[in-house]
Amino acid sequence: MTKTIAEGDKAPSFTLETDGGGKVSLKDFAGKPLILYFYPKDDTPGCTTEAIGFSAAAAAFKKLGVPVIGVSKDSVAAHDRFKLKHKLKVALGSDPEGKVIESYGSWVEKSMYGRKYMGIDRSTFLIDSKGKIAKIWRKVRVPGHVEDVLAAVRSL
Repeated sequence: MTKTIAEGDKAPSFTLETDGGGKVSLKDFAGKPLILYFYPKDDTPGCTTEAIGFSAAAAAFKKLGVPVIGVSKDSVAAHDRFKLKHKLKVALGSDPEGKVIESYGSWVEKSMYGRKYMGIDRSTFLIDSKGKIAKIWRKVRVPGHVEDVLAAVRSL
């Protein structure tokens, strides 16, 4: 069952394999803020637009000292292809079993054309330097989202 998580909660711990054969853990960011965003699938229209948006703002996030990590159930190999094809500048974490996705409450029931199914809720989490959830965006609409996240980071 998917967990419910709220602003002010301690961010669930995670360790994920990333594009380029790396690994990333929440503990790697102790004392620093972090943007963690969940998206349904590499190289689909909305997910590509979102990843390109975060990549375009990567320098602004870096200047503020806030890394950005995108997470989906796609494999590391798929992430590598996606990142190369679109020249993405954000880290991509692979969660093939969906454990991290579930721990952040982003594995949800969805509906399309009357058919119900389980899938990833496009969602973003701003984790503060103390490891707490500072801001949550659920059911993200891609246009303007990166700007909203950047504004929230600036207000930390």
